[in-house]
Amino acid sequence: MKIISYFKSTLSVLLIFSVVTSCLRKRPEEKPVVTDNTDAQLSGLELSKQYCQGCHMYPEPDLLDKNIWENYMLPRMGYMLGIYSNDSIRETLFESGPGGKKVREANTFPAEQRIDNASWEKIKAYYMVNAPDSLSKITASYQPLKQFEPIIPDYQLSPPSTTMVQFSEEGSFYIGDANSRSLLHFNANLNLLKVGKVPEGAVHIHETKQHLWVTAMGSFSPTDAPSGMLIRYPKEKGRPAVMVDSLQRPVHAAFSDLDGDGLEDVVISEFGKWTGGLSWWKQNANGTYTKNQLDHRPGAIRSYITDWNNDGLPDITALFGQGDEGITIYYNKGNGQFSIKKAIPLPSSYGSSYFNLFDYNSDGLLDILYAAGDNGDYPPILKPYHGIRIFVNKGEETFEEVYFYPLHGAYNAIPKDFDLDGDMDIAIISFFPDFQHHPEEAFVYLENTGDMQFTPHTLPGISNLGRWIVMDASDWDKDGDTDLILGALTFEVVPKMNYVNTWVKNGIPFIVLENKTF
Repeated sequence: MKIISYFKSTLSVLLIFSVVTSCLRKRPEEKPVVTDNTDAQLSGLELSKQYCQGCHMYPEPDLLDKNIWENYMLPRMGYMLGIYSNDSIRETLFESGPGGKKVREANTFPAEQRIDNASWEKIKAYYMVNAPDSLSKITASYQPLKQFEPIIPDYQLSPPSTTMVQFSEEGSFYIGDANSRSLLHFNANLNLLKVGKVPEGAVHIHETKQHLWVTAMGSFSPTDAPSGMLIRYPKEKGRPAVMVDSLQRPVHAAFSDLDGDGLEDVVISEFGKWTGGLSWWKQNANGTYTKNQLDHRPGAIRSYITDWNNDGLPDITALFGQGDEGITIYYNKGNGQFSIKKAIPLPSSYGSSYFNLFDYNSDGLLDILYAAGDNGDYPPILKPYHGIRIFVNKGEETFEEVYFYPLHGAYNAIPKDFDLDGDMDIAIISFFPDFQHHPEEAFVYLENTGDMQFTPHTLPGISNLGRWIVMDASDWDKDGDTDLILGALTFEVVPKMNYVNTWVKNGIPFIVLENKTF
């Protein structure tokens, strides 16, 4: 049952990191704050504006409730400002080994205080006075979903600890399992073909004719240790090869020839913990790779490579879900150089979880489907701003939010014309649904009815089968419509209910949702 506690630790820190990490990361050369009369004259609001929005969007008090601010956010924000209740606390914040060394080098937890006590007390008081006792609730009603039929495999894994589901072109698919540290290959009939051992946390596959390029986190537990890697596995005979190592919890890899030398390079998203980043790795003539840092922010989730400005050079678009959350575009200037545009900055409490590029309005410009729903705080609270958003490209990568569907804990959203009526529908999974009142929102299908209107559908009982954390889409049965596969990971429900016992007993690692349009 190790995976339950491991993943609980991982998810539980994401919200904490997302609010405080970015603005409070300090460089070693920075000096302690010198108190003067200026701060003494400022209000708590003015001080919070001064200290809490230097590197990300300003966190409004109403984004979290009083309990979370008082017991989790504000104490940890204090650590990043060099405020500790006793001398021993600071050392407990550093892990041992190379991960802790990276955090020390980043001076994430400064030894010297960065703000005077009086000013800090004003900031805390401002948040406590203005934060709500509780957040508003999402109200929703759903139609029963008849278009998809769940297919449960005979194969069982207990406890389910799926970290990846990914279709192959021929209808087979792969799943990663954290507990057994394995990569499993199933055929289109859901029969197991092959099992291979991988490092902990296989989260993404780049498939070529001869190889599988597997991104392995190295650790589910929150860590800055560089134990992740990109591994190339032969599909037939041969030995796997570690192509890039010493990565900080990598979660995605995208491939393209970025510098025009005829060799395929790779962009790797390192989520990390307190440190991480986004880098492109240049492939050298001898097959090795050289790192080129694009962004030092932790929380890199995934990237896409496309030519935004039609200059013939592949650009990079990435989502960050920690601290300085949002979607950033890296324009390729040639010769391995990139310029940066923060296309969609987002509040640091959103819990960004996924994004897709697609042409929503058929105008020839790529738009963005964005999901927010990470909710691993202590204790998890239902957030009315969780859900999916559509950002329409108005030209030159200026995006406007045109649609918001609130959904607690939204973790992935896939846009496809599932009902084949000529417009884009959306399939969503939630890892943090409202289990007490609306457990069916663990999977929601939004049927596009035109004019920016969607009708939500759900499958009753979907949460009894598993807790869905990953999803992929493809025409699995080759009948002309798009099917879905959902992967489950056992994780305790707060407040505790009987779901975990059911999930462990049933041992369902994935289900296929067969599209019955055809």
